[in-house]
Amino acid sequence: MTPFKVESADRLDPAEASAWDAVADAARFRSPFLGWTWQHHWAAVFAEGRRLDVRHVRDTDGRLVGLLPLYEAAPGVLELVGGAEVSDYLDLIAVAGHEDDAWAALLADRAGARARWVLHAVPAASPTVRAAPALAATAGLAADATLEERCPVLELPAAWETYLASLSGKHRHELTRKIRRLEREAPDGRAVVVRGPDAVAGRLAEFLALHRRSRVGKAKFMDERMERFFRAALPALAEHDGVVLWFLETAAGPVASFVCLEWDGTVGLYNSGFAPERAALSPGLVLLSHVIRDAIARGRPRFDFLRGEERYKLEFEPKLEDVFRVTIGPPA
Repeated sequence: MTPFKVESADRLDPAEASAWDAVADAARFRSPFLGWTWQHHWAAVFAEGRRLDVRHVRDTDGRLVGLLPLYEAAPGVLELVGGAEVSDYLDLIAVAGHEDDAWAALLADRAGARARWVLHAVPAASPTVRAAPALAATAGLAADATLEERCPVLELPAAWETYLASLSGKHRHELTRKIRRLEREAPDGRAVVVRGPDAVAGRLAEFLALHRRSRVGKAKFMDERMERFFRAALPALAEHDGVVLWFLETAAGPVASFVCLEWDGTVGLYNSGFAPERAALSPGLVLLSHVIRDAIARGRPRFDFLRGEERYKLEFEPKLEDVFRVTIGPPA
């Protein structure tokens, strides 16, 4: 029998914010998607009216060592708070070294339950991918880990010139050609970075407008709920330097924009928008080159394109890291 104790709550209590972040900060795999700010704002918008089941794992001294925040996505199905459509990485939030103990306690605690747990967006490097299926059988449960998506990731060198030299001749030529074409045809173009909660909140409407104009799919994605989440969560994250906005600006206004998340030496490309009438100038790709160059200049070792293998990402020749869906439930 595991010495760890599991408690369940039906809400995210703001009084727990600091304890939540202490566990998230001590986790083996950290990301902004697992912190209190992101999870709290996501639940307030996307889990409104849905049942929450937030599992707290405590050690023998009562210290919080793990969190499994779930919500009822459908009758009999609980998924991780954060949602697969909004959060690129999700997982059990546990103090490094306690993942197996936390999973053993969680699985033993839910052994008789009929609901399925569906955990989207779990990184391959997470102990969950190994531990949850291995430990499930001991609790009389069935579990599996299935490849869900891949994230393109760059390990950044110390200099932009070194990175360019590492690219294949074709991709290096195309990137430099597009950068020069924009410089020639829009000589007033400049990359602008926006940091801090007030500045991010002040220019978010410009990003949202570009995002919606990019293509039909993005306009559908950025519905009223998504905008409400962006307007609440992004300035809150920017208070701790977790979010920056990038714009490629011309005299006629911005022609491309990115929302980037920053954590643990990583710069993550979270969302984008561009002016479709300027598509021939490849403004998004040119702006992306500025963002990567800036990350290198600031000594960031990692650039994460986050989930999705779009062609423009692959032109930067990243390596692909697997992301899994882990499903746990009663045996068939």
